[in-house]
Amino acid sequence: MMPSPCRESRQSVVVQDESVADAQSTHRSILRERGQREVFCGLTGIVWLHRKIQDAFFLVVGSRTCAHLIQSAAGVMIFAEPRFATAIIEERDLAGLADANEELDKTVAQLLDRRPDIRLLFLVGSCPSEVIKLDLTRAAQRLSKTYAPQVRVLSYSGSGIETTFTQGEDACLASLVPELPEAGAERSLLVVGALADVVEDQFTRLFGALGVGPLHYLPSRDSQSLPAVGPNTHYLLAQPFLNDTARALEERGAKRLAAPFPLGAEGTTQWLKAAADAWDIDDAHFQDVTKPGRNRSSRALERYRDQLSGKKIFFFPDSQLEIPIARFLHKELGMHLTEVGTPFLQRQHLERELSQLPEDVQLSEGQDVERQLDRCRLESPDLVVCGLGLANPLEAEGLTTKWAIELVFSPIHGYEQAADLAELFARPLLRKESLEV
Repeated sequence: MMPSPCRESRQSVVVQDESVADAQSTHRSILRERGQREVFCGLTGIVWLHRKIQDAFFLVVGSRTCAHLIQSAAGVMIFAEPRFATAIIEERDLAGLADANEELDKTVAQLLDRRPDIRLLFLVGSCPSEVIKLDLTRAAQRLSKTYAPQVRVLSYSGSGIETTFTQGEDACLASLVPELPEAGAERSLLVVGALADVVEDQFTRLFGALGVGPLHYLPSRDSQSLPAVGPNTHYLLAQPFLNDTARALEERGAKRLAAPFPLGAEGTTQWLKAAADAWDIDDAHFQDVTKPGRNRSSRALERYRDQLSGKKIFFFPDSQLEIPIARFLHKELGMHLTEVGTPFLQRQHLERELSQLPEDVQLSEGQDVERQLDRCRLESPDLVVCGLGLANPLEAEGLTTKWAIELVFSPIHGYEQAADLAELFARPLLRKESLEV
């Protein structure tokens, strides 16, 4: 499901961003664009979230198009029973001939009768449900009273009308924050953002070896072990697109540890160091614990430095991962950044990333796809990172592309995944070389 293009007046505005400055107080110019967008909607987040929270179920209240999107994106095999579905809004609902809330209640009753293993049910709003003004927040409250304590029912919006696809995770996690128990007086660390289980296990071992903890994750692997949060909770963002979740945590008293994101060896080291400093961990101990991971990732990245160093790369705005990944590709692999576009630029969360980007890189926030296409063609980069809707047309023009959505679906965080992240960018260039033989 591609959201309808945003048909705002097409304009490009250069703004001087005084909240983002490097150590020399050099202000960055950011090209702020408002025009036609090419992004997936937030329903896509269900694809990785339903695998993470193992006793949760995601019920999309939407159209057949919504159902086709999720089924196609997830690639679910016919013999598998996934933890998501779509309650189809029919013509009778749209015409007001049926009570949409009554129909939803019937669907939920059938679902919970068939799937008694569900402990957390998300009602996920879509463009169609928002158009007919279906109040899913009230519906979730009503259904929670009906099925408590066996099932907790929450709601969030996955609509793509004014958002990009990774904000589906943000909305989901933000809806969980009010449900988190109150933390006690003990200081704790909360890692926020859906990570692959293998990555989570690696970070758990590293934090344990450092002596940082107790450690918790949001989302947790099941809804029965939600982390506690309160004024003694420090949190690290693992993903740069969790603005609403961060705000909700801070309203509960949690404190953010400012850090780059754990992408690549340097980003992972600085991310871990933020927690180590908050826990007053001795620097020598920190170096001893992280040295094996730093060495392994550095050795694994060597082969990709040869392939990627000096190559020009252009980022279309898509996943909100663009700035941390651009920092990794430039600093650790020597790629030349031409333009780094991102749908939304949360300056406070990305300050440590922005300060590490070269001064000559063009930063852009928002999208006017036609103008960005013109700039991309003018730059003639070696690699273009973009959404699926732009990849094939650009390939037809002779440009080499990388699907941005693959960066969200793949385990890319931490020391052990640094080379895997680099390979995602080397692979399209190798493919092009082989086709040119």
